[in-house]
Amino acid sequence: MLASQNPKKRAGRKKFKETRHPVYRGVRRRNSGKWVCEVREPNKKSRVWLGTYPTAEMAARAHDVAVLAMRGRSACLNFADSVWRLPVPESSNVKDIQKAAAEGAEMFVVPEVVFYADEEEMFELPEFIASMAEGLMVPPPQMVGYANFVDNSVDLSLWNF
Repeated sequence: MLASQNPKKRAGRKKFKETRHPVYRGVRRRNSGKWVCEVREPNKKSRVWLGTYPTAEMAARAHDVAVLAMRGRSACLNFADSVWRLPVPESSNVKDIQKAAAEGAEMFVVPEVVFYADEEEMFELPEFIASMAEGLMVPPPQMVGYANFVDNSVDLSLWNF
């Protein structure tokens, strides 16, 4: 059963800010912006802590590993591919479930891409600026040989129609 086919009930909190994820089950947001995951044990009131993750998707994957181990075929999953894609715990022991949940979440770490582009190097700005400065230091060319063609005494209009 998928969580998208079985929508979550609206939270009853009125005085406090809603921290649960609007789509993923078992996932809530901390004030620090990180996502945490925990699951209730079947037929008990206790919860199994599955960890803190940088993204909601990672926390939802950890949730899927745990509920598959605890509830089997009756588990409500966040992702359809969790059944065949995620690791299975070695036993039904809580420690093994937590370990498998952490491994399952780590499979979906989004690598942080840092790209640095040196615009000055790309556009050859140091050479361009140096050539501009050099151009300012060069004296203007001499107007040799053009004196015969220019007659300052005649008033010529550029636009003759």
